[in-house]
Amino acid sequence: MPKHERSQVEFAGKIAVVTGAAQGIGRAIAEEMYARGCGVVLVDRNADKLMQTAEAMTPSRSADTPAVDALVADLAEPSQIERLAGEIAKLAPTIDILVNNAAIEFDLPFKEVTYDIFDRVIAVNLRAPFLLTRELAAAFAPAGGAIVNISSIHADHAFANAIPYACSKAGLIALTRNLALELAPRKIRVNAVCPGYIDTAMWDEWLLSSPDPEALARQTAELHPLGRRGVPRDVADAVAYLVSPQACWITGTHLVIDGGLTIRAHP
Repeated sequence: MPKHERSQVEFAGKIAVVTGAAQGIGRAIAEEMYARGCGVVLVDRNADKLMQTAEAMTPSRSADTPAVDALVADLAEPSQIERLAGEIAKLAPTIDILVNNAAIEFDLPFKEVTYDIFDRVIAVNLRAPFLLTRELAAAFAPAGGAIVNISSIHADHAFANAIPYACSKAGLIALTRNLALELAPRKIRVNAVCPGYIDTAMWDEWLLSSPDPEALARQTAELHPLGRRGVPRDVADAVAYLVSPQACWITGTHLVIDGGLTIRAHP
């Protein structure tokens, strides 16, 4: 059986929930899950982009086409997470995959980081994955399933002007380990991926904030032993592996996806 056909068989009938799914890494993950045969629940706070993504994923529908549903929620608000869990339950009595991808970042020196900024980053990047996992754990199928948290190389490596983001992503690694232990009796595996420099809208905004975006783009590409920055599909492929039967003996760990960026002793 060809590889892509095997993947569709393995994922057929499964339901995946992906947060931050309107663009970038989240959209690529949702598209990959859908291409492999999953029904997908897309979650994002940007209603317009979310609907555009949902429509782009399903240009034509038929009776045997997996469902794509889009739910708008601001994951910084616990009440909206509770509402979201209820809406997911109406769409899908059971789920099989949860990808906690939604995140925000502020590029600021630590003296300019206000309480509100720090609190919101932690709320979206760390508290929301915990709360959503807690709300949805009981909805997983009796056979179990898989959760993937999207962390970052910031979890293990220091970068300037990124303290709230780094703290949230490091906390997400700890959350991953502990959830893996807590949910193992339910046969729910929990892992994380740590992307490096990935070409997304967030990355583009950072480049454009520099005096010479083109020069910075070249410099950052050259930092990678593999010769390029990543693209969202690089992360999506890794997530697809971690939620697949081929990773059935993997839980409580994190996979670095950075083209070799962080293996250098010196830049």
